[in-house]
Amino acid sequence: MLWNAAGVVTLGFLIALEIAARHYGLPGPIASQVREVIFPPKSGFLLYGSMALMMVVLTWRQRFIAAGVAVGIDVVILLVRWVAGIKVTEGHPFGDGALWVMLGCAVIAVTRRTGQERVLLLKGVGLGLLLVAGRKTGDTWLLITSKTRPAVLDQYVATADHALGNPSWVVGRMVAATGSIGAHVLDIVYGQLAVAAVVVAMYQLRNVAAERRFPRHHLVRTFLVIGLLGPGIYMIFPVVGPVFAYGADGGHWAVADVWPHTPPHLGTPHSMPFDGITPRNCMPSLHTAWATAIFIHSRKGPRFLRFAGAFWLIATLGATLGFGYHYGADIVAGVVFAVTIEAGLRSLERGWDRSGIQLVAYGATVFTALLVSYRYLPVEMAQHPWVFGPLLILAMTSVVNGYVRTIKLWEPKAVPALPSEPQPELRAVQ
Repeated sequence: MLWNAAGVVTLGFLIALEIAARHYGLPGPIASQVREVIFPPKSGFLLYGSMALMMVVLTWRQRFIAAGVAVGIDVVILLVRWVAGIKVTEGHPFGDGALWVMLGCAVIAVTRRTGQERVLLLKGVGLGLLLVAGRKTGDTWLLITSKTRPAVLDQYVATADHALGNPSWVVGRMVAATGSIGAHVLDIVYGQLAVAAVVVAMYQLRNVAAERRFPRHHLVRTFLVIGLLGPGIYMIFPVVGPVFAYGADGGHWAVADVWPHTPPHLGTPHSMPFDGITPRNCMPSLHTAWATAIFIHSRKGPRFLRFAGAFWLIATLGATLGFGYHYGADIVAGVVFAVTIEAGLRSLERGWDRSGIQLVAYGATVFTALLVSYRYLPVEMAQHPWVFGPLLILAMTSVVNGYVRTIKLWEPKAVPALPSEPQPELRAVQ
């Protein structure tokens, strides 16, 4: 019943977004996904990652067959385009095969499976398609924010960012100094965040095929909830980012072309109009939130996975700041946002108790206080950086520390083995 209810809610949400997007003359998430059945997908890597996530419910033989069919379909489509002289100018020339395989598995589940096997296969397909739908939903949300929020609050956030030392300007100059190689590496990390999430999730779900059930909590749940709730904050606190509001990418809409060389001067901030194209997707930084979730869920993996999770978090922070997509204030809010959602989902999994309620309430309070201070106290924050800068970091750290301490209390403690009592020796009977 829970999965059926979740499916109905998800479908209703997608239909509502589709209608909203059509209202603004834009393609919605459903239309965009249907289009990728034939046309080049926006991210072939994401589709293959989603298929890999679906295959956790399959046996190894079935996995090889599914992967082979997906690659074969892509090869056929490539040959057809080559013969027809069709050039791929947008998106990736591969990935359609992975989508076809996921849809095919859904048909097989309905027509050829029964009972628990049907449910398990449908859950696997749903998991893979949800990751794709999450990406499409996010793209549609970004378009809606640009159409419905004509004014942005970048001046407020940029002013408050003085308390943190204007990190976007500092890291932006550092990334520029590394040249094209450093920028290229960070661009790959930034663009393929969902693929990194798939790698961690596949490790967490590695035993699904053998146990024939999913674990109660895994990374995909956190990933999707972050993507579902985050755009709502975009609508409340619209911000485009320093590279647009203070850089050349903003064109004549920008306050000035000063990013990343000259931090903006202090003054009285105002909301300012901006174009109807650029997404208002800064506050909070969802890339930071997702990377934080990847880091948290990789902690129980092998050493390589823990190292990869730490690297992805650090590189994502470098990319979000260094490319001018986010301010430092967005990063702080993104970490608090991710940890609070993770705490809520873990509490939901194990059952709500006093410690879980307190942790989620505290995280939500800190997050709200951050947004309120960015909006109504930016000048005071900029004028007293040695007070408000440490306070911001302390607030973020307190939420992280509270999460770590609470999770340790929730972890099952190993019961020490009782020492075996010495057994009396058996004497040989004479």
